[in-house]
Amino acid sequence: MADFLERIAEAEARSRDLEMQLSDPAVGKEQGAIEKLGKRLGSLRPLIEVGARYKAAMGELDDAKVMLEDDDPDMQELARDDLARLEVLVPELETELRVLLTPKDPNDEKNAIFEIRAGTGGDEAALFAAVLFRMYTRYAEDLGWRIDVLSSSETDGGGFKEVIASITGTDVFSRFKYEKGVHRVQRVPSTESQGRIHTSTVTVAVMPEAEDVDIDIKNEELRIDVMRAGGPGGQSVNTTDSAVRITHLPSGLVVQCQDEKSQHKNKAKAMTVLRSRLYEQEQDRLNAARSSERRAQVGTGERSEKIRTYNFPQTRVTDHRAGVTLHKLDQVLAGEMGELLDAVHAQIAAAKEGELEAGAGLGASS
Repeated sequence: MADFLERIAEAEARSRDLEMQLSDPAVGKEQGAIEKLGKRLGSLRPLIEVGARYKAAMGELDDAKVMLEDDDPDMQELARDDLARLEVLVPELETELRVLLTPKDPNDEKNAIFEIRAGTGGDEAALFAAVLFRMYTRYAEDLGWRIDVLSSSETDGGGFKEVIASITGTDVFSRFKYEKGVHRVQRVPSTESQGRIHTSTVTVAVMPEAEDVDIDIKNEELRIDVMRAGGPGGQSVNTTDSAVRITHLPSGLVVQCQDEKSQHKNKAKAMTVLRSRLYEQEQDRLNAARSSERRAQVGTGERSEKIRTYNFPQTRVTDHRAGVTLHKLDQVLAGEMGELLDAVHAQIAAAKEGELEAGAGLGASS
């Protein structure tokens, strides 16, 4: 308990310091300074809010223990009721605090680049890719985050072979980073006359959006091709050489963007995706060098993992890492993902905490 209270007090002190910095007129003159400070302040608010509830609950717990010693039977009864309630509430708040106090990934404050692709299952997979994109979009919109489509490849039936988008807000990557992997859907397609359930998959990749300072790309490392955009429907965008394909020669990475009518806008979007992919590659290389065990962690989000199943006949969503099943499929797909994401984050935080404790034990024994 003491450790929780100390960490909460530290967060409150940091929050006050950031608020003072934001009120400094000089800060407004530095490019991007207000946005960065605002993100840091926003990232502390959940911890401070849960911390306030935790401190209040601990105060109530102390009061209830005092009341239990009272000679008045009615006071003792009230105390027992409070203790029963607080014995449930306090552990729940401690679990929330444990998640919030887990050491942060340096990328957690970054915006995110989403890449959603149809996997096995043909048109049905493409249709579900569109469903997942709407799910993430609605969740992000509810949090006041901005979604920008960087590139997309649609099917005639309204699905996506691929859609790439950026999501901008506070701690976006932190919230979404465990979503990468294989998402499986089980449902009866609209074209299925026999009512048979089909299984399809969609892959989701989530990358921290790299800034210019994160990754250095030299002009001589790039081959840039322009062409006419292609797509269903014969849009006017296809009448000019607006599509841009960028090849990063050292890595062989290729990014193409054609959603905008402006060649310059398509180039800017393609560079955003390329920079983030190169940044992710470098992060993966560093992580692998630091610890081969990192890839073995539960819920690392490797793209080959089946992380979640969406079962339409049973209206359930099962996350295979957190061991959580919710019979709220419609709500989740409508963007009500909070409960599901909280469960995944709590499970992974507990796994990391167990690894740290095991490591400490090994260090002590040696």
